[in-house]
Parts: sequence; C-alpha cells; structure tokens
Amino acid sequence: MSNDIVVARSQHYATNVQLLLQQKKSRFRKAVMEDSYKGKAAKAVEQFGAVSAVKRTTRHGDTPLIETPHDARWVYPHHYEWADLIDDQDKLEMLIDPTSPYAENGAAALNRAMDDEIVAAFFADARTGEDGATSTSFPAGQAIAADVGAGSATGMNIAKLRAAKKLLLAAEVDVENDPLYVAISAEQHDDLLNETQATSLDFNTRPVLVDGRITQFMGFNFIDSERLGVNGSAQRRCPAWAKSGMHLGIWNDVTGKITERGDKAFATQVYAKGTFGATRLEEKKVVEIICSES
Repeated sequence: MSNDIVVARSQHYATNVQLLLQQKKSRFRKAVMEDSYKGKAAKAVEQFGAVSAVKRTTRHGDTPLIETPHDARWVYPHHYEWADLIDDQDKLEMLIDPTSPYAENGAAALNRAMDDEIVAAFFADARTGEDGATSTSFPAGQAIAADVGAGSATGMNIAKLRAAKKLLLAAEVDVENDPLYVAISAEQHDDLLNETQATSLDFNTRPVLVDGRITQFMGFNFIDSERLGVNGSAQRRCPAWAKSGMHLGIWNDVTGKITERGDKAFATQVYAKGTFGATRLEEKKVVEIICSES
C-alpha cells in the first residue's frame, strides 16, 4: 500500500510539472523553431543556397546546369536535472497540489536552463557541414554598434532597431510570414520608454504600450529577459532575429519523478530533468544589438 502511495504521488507530480511547463513555458521557446531528436547529435536543417536562372539566348542550346550550394546545421543535446529531498510528511502532501512549490521550482529551473541554451546559441559558433565538423562564427557584419544613433555608446534606441530591421530586410527575410523578435533586459526596456517614437500614438497606428510594457514595435515582438550576456566592455548583447533563424532541439522534454532514497534515510526525492540544445540556423537571420548600460 505504501508503495502505491509513492507511485500515485510521483504520477501527480509528473503531471503537475508537465502542466507547469505548458503554462509557464521558456520565454524563448515560442520564438524559435523546434524539433525532437534521438542520438548524440542531430542535423537540424539541410541548407540550400540561392541560385540564379540563366537567360536563354539561343535556340536548341545546351541545358544549363546550375549547381545548388548545399550545407547543414547541427544541434547537440545537453542534459539538465534538478532535485530536492523532503523529510517532513506534511510536505509530501503538497506534491499532489498543482500549485506545489516543488513542481514550480523544478519546472522553472529547467525552463531557465532552456532559455540559457537558446540565448547562448544566438552568438556562439555553430556546427555546420555534412558531419558537423565545421565551425561557423557569428559575423561581425551582423552587429549593431553601441554608438549607432548617437556620438557615443548608448542604450537601446530607435536607430538601432531600424538598423537591425534593415539588415534583416536586406537578407530577404520573409517578414510577412516569419515572426521577428528582439530580446531586451529591463534596462533596454527603460531606454525605449524614453523614446517618443516608441510610445507616442503620433508615430504609431495603434498603442505600443500594454500595461506600461512595450511588447511590439516596428514589426518586432519583444521578449523581456535578464539572462542576456554582455561583451568585454560590459555592454548588453541583445539579439534580434527571425523565428526561422534559430532552432531548439528536444531529446527529452521536461519531466518529473518522485522516489525514495535509501541512501538518505528513505527521504523522498523530488526530481526533474530535461535534455535539449539550441543552435543558430542562418547568420543573416540573427542580428546583435549592442547596448550600453552605464
């Protein structure tokens, strides 16, 4: 009977963790492409380069053969886990509660790890080639300097968003069908609140501010995150990207389990885990906006 109780609690806990995962997803997961994989590595996408048609100038001429550039982009799994021990019998009853802090903590820890994987992949070297042996760096030409729109390094401004949008449009990103995103910290959000063009209806056909937050502007959807990295000058590296330019690979989605630990005086272990990884798919679909926070 006691074992049945442990199994029942484990099933409830696993269900609660999965429910929280659906209700409180990673902030970035919705903004990237996603697929499921098995094995130690996966080819996230086959890449085919652009080709040009040849004008026909003679009758009965030879058929032109235009070689299609071919490449591939790879994604690799990383394993994450979280656990806690519970001794108090009263606390065990909390595990079957959908609002259990243990379920919330487990799901939140894994969601943050998923965000960190995606954030790191924006500007990291990507593995390319038929077997992933080639390393492709993020190009300097896709970076918007910190002093754009001013004579010195500044925070986020309209000029930087315009420059990012220009790069994406110049790369022929299908902005009508491919959602665009920008990730910003609280500091960059505050910078934009000082930009009249971003907040005034004189420059926008519909309100930009929703409950005091800028959620959409210039065709970009904004994602708030305090997990963005900085460069060597302590300047924030804010990514702007098209959804099809980033990829999340899922080997094992976030799951939870409850077991008794004989090596811990039979305390109850609350456990959550997940296996996933991320990569940049196309350099031209990702832009780095460098923002000063001083």
